[in-house]
Amino acid sequence: MKSTHSADSGIKAITGSTRQHINSRLHKASTYAQHLVELLKDRAGSGSAQDDLFEARAYFVSLRGAVEFEKRSWQRCLQEYSESRVLYTALAKSGNAKRSGVFRDLLSTTIDPSIRYAAYQFKLPRTTTIDSIVTRYVPREDNEYIQEVLRADPDALSAGRPGQKRSSVEGAQNVPKTIRWRSREVNLEDASTAQALAAVSAAEAKLSSFLSSNPDLDSKAKAAAYDDVLIPSQDAVDSTKTALDELSNEGVSPGDQRVQALQITRTAVNYALVGWRVGRNRVLCGSRDGATLEDESSRKPRRPRKDGKLRKAQEEGTGRKLTRLRERVVLYDAILQSLDSVKGLPGVAADQAFVQELDTKRRYFSALRCLAIARSHALLSNNKNALALFARALEQCPQLPVSAVPEDPPSTPPKLEVTPTQTSSLYALLGSLVHRHRALVELHGLQEEMVKAAEAESKTALPMIERLDEYPANGADLSNLVTYPPKIQPIPVKPLFYDFASNYIEYPGRGRERDDQKADAPGSGVDGKGEPKQEAKKGWFGFGFGR
Repeated sequence: MKSTHSADSGIKAITGSTRQHINSRLHKASTYAQHLVELLKDRAGSGSAQDDLFEARAYFVSLRGAVEFEKRSWQRCLQEYSESRVLYTALAKSGNAKRSGVFRDLLSTTIDPSIRYAAYQFKLPRTTTIDSIVTRYVPREDNEYIQEVLRADPDALSAGRPGQKRSSVEGAQNVPKTIRWRSREVNLEDASTAQALAAVSAAEAKLSSFLSSNPDLDSKAKAAAYDDVLIPSQDAVDSTKTALDELSNEGVSPGDQRVQALQITRTAVNYALVGWRVGRNRVLCGSRDGATLEDESSRKPRRPRKDGKLRKAQEEGTGRKLTRLRERVVLYDAILQSLDSVKGLPGVAADQAFVQELDTKRRYFSALRCLAIARSHALLSNNKNALALFARALEQCPQLPVSAVPEDPPSTPPKLEVTPTQTSSLYALLGSLVHRHRALVELHGLQEEMVKAAEAESKTALPMIERLDEYPANGADLSNLVTYPPKIQPIPVKPLFYDFASNYIEYPGRGRERDDQKADAPGSGVDGKGEPKQEAKKGWFGFGFGR
């Protein structure tokens, strides 16, 4: 609507009968809405609830605000839309989740932009917040609906947009007037941006206290706490972009002081948003930005067995470790994309020192990404690939001097800052991993050479059945057990003894033995003792058969 009215002086402006037709339809619709409100007032006859009456009244005054908007009666327009905003805010807080979402969308897409544009046309300062405008122009006297809302919620006029948390709204009371980016400090030209930055400061303080008081929480619970900071940070980015678009539609020159201030503000709030996103991803990566691969099974509470003894901790499987490393690589990719998006912000490319800082941070997270991929190869026993990736990570890891970056206190939530302590710790870890896997690769190479030598020797060696007296140090060659098919070859048999002269060799002590042999020789008639030999019996059982 605002862009249409901004172009009233152009060719496509709504004039004449078209504008009269729009005004007539809006007036007729507001008349019907007023009749609906009168009918719902009779609760006994209509059976309506208080929320139904409030919704009909909010719809009626929003149509009245549109009518005054078309008439360019800006004060009356602000009064009507202010009442509509208070009623819709109360309905969003008291209704169910689905209805609350509808009311919030209506406020953000129709009511708030109309109030902002009417305030601009009414010559109100741009730094005035919508809540302040509503508080000033909402009709309180003789308005039973506003009085009823204030009785139910005395802080209804200072509660802010529905859906925001109370802590953020309370912190938004101290709205900043300026914002600093690098060496420049500019005034905040947009009230919505200032209010969102105040909410970011309050949420950051709450996040710091939450993380410092709960150091033992897992990474997912810590990362979920970042959402309270990311939401107002995104609101600040959106409101800054909206303010720039408004000035552009109004034909303001890019060299105007307001546009320049908003451009610096845009760079600052976008960089802050990127920092919170990167901090959330760093928390999800684990301790030391994911440089170490901790065993998750050791951190899980173990239930005692039935006999009262604790269960033994089971080692985490390789598949689960690979899944965790794959998730870390995705997080590192998101961090690197966020860093690349910073270079496209206004004024960043011309700041060479800041670009060098971004490159240093990018090298740090690139080294972590290579480290995660290298650990995956190491788990799969691909030592050569792991060594190459570890060496690449060591090459990427920056070495910051001790006084280069001031280190934040331990209670500060992690964001985009990289300290010399973190880089030196990562560099030392990568150096040890490179030396370890270089040794593993050397050992693996020596083992491969021994295996190849054994294979070459086994091709020319005798079969295993002929070398049973040898112990195979590298394992038995099962492909060379026997020669098959067997070949025709001579084999050793029982040897023949042809040396007759051995019977005539005299040895000491063998003289008596030879005399005994002569005495026992056949034909002598006496035995070795000098007695006559008895004739041996012949036949079976000595009876003479078989003579």
